[in-house]
Amino acid sequence: MIEDQNRFDKVIHTIDQANLADPNQEEWEGQTHAKEWLYAQRMTQWLNKVYPEASEELRIAAHAQHICRWEIPRSDYPMGKVGYHQWRTSLQQFHADKTGQILEAEAYQTDQITRVQQLLKKKNLRKDPECQQLEDIICLVFLDYYFAPFAAKHEDQKVIDILRKTWRKMSAYGQGEALKIEYPDKAKSLIEQALAVN
Repeated sequence: MIEDQNRFDKVIHTIDQANLADPNQEEWEGQTHAKEWLYAQRMTQWLNKVYPEASEELRIAAHAQHICRWEIPRSDYPMGKVGYHQWRTSLQQFHADKTGQILEAEAYQTDQITRVQQLLKKKNLRKDPECQQLEDIICLVFLDYYFAPFAAKHEDQKVIDILRKTWRKMSAYGQGEALKIEYPDKAKSLIEQALAVN
């Protein structure tokens, strides 16, 4: 339940305005959009579809998941797993700080701000139901919009490995929703291979 719809709408608008500055563009349905602005719309659409009773804090965290992500490029960190995890940790803190500033400007309570930041930092993923719901949405957006193009650029085995890791991150409910997505034939085949019992 949203306490103050006008205040909430202002926060979403501010996040959108920030993401519209993304220099990276993505084509979708014949139009060009700022990449992270489009990502935020997809996150919110999937959240509304799968978890329509989501809290105000979860709604904000989902929309702000990639806020201004381009400001911290992967290339600023070393190659390899260690560098990748350093980058992801920096991003989580960056998104939490930036979103916290927006919420403070709109007079959100400290506990609400802290809660949004906890979600963005993926605190207690397996023990926190809302954090798991956010992870489900992240995975569903990836599978729905980014998986097929990704699969087309990489070797099948690498894609299968990533699919298995993605699947393990999701709740049983999220996995069920993922199976309802209409995938291209190639992507569907890779998913079937990834989920096959060895």
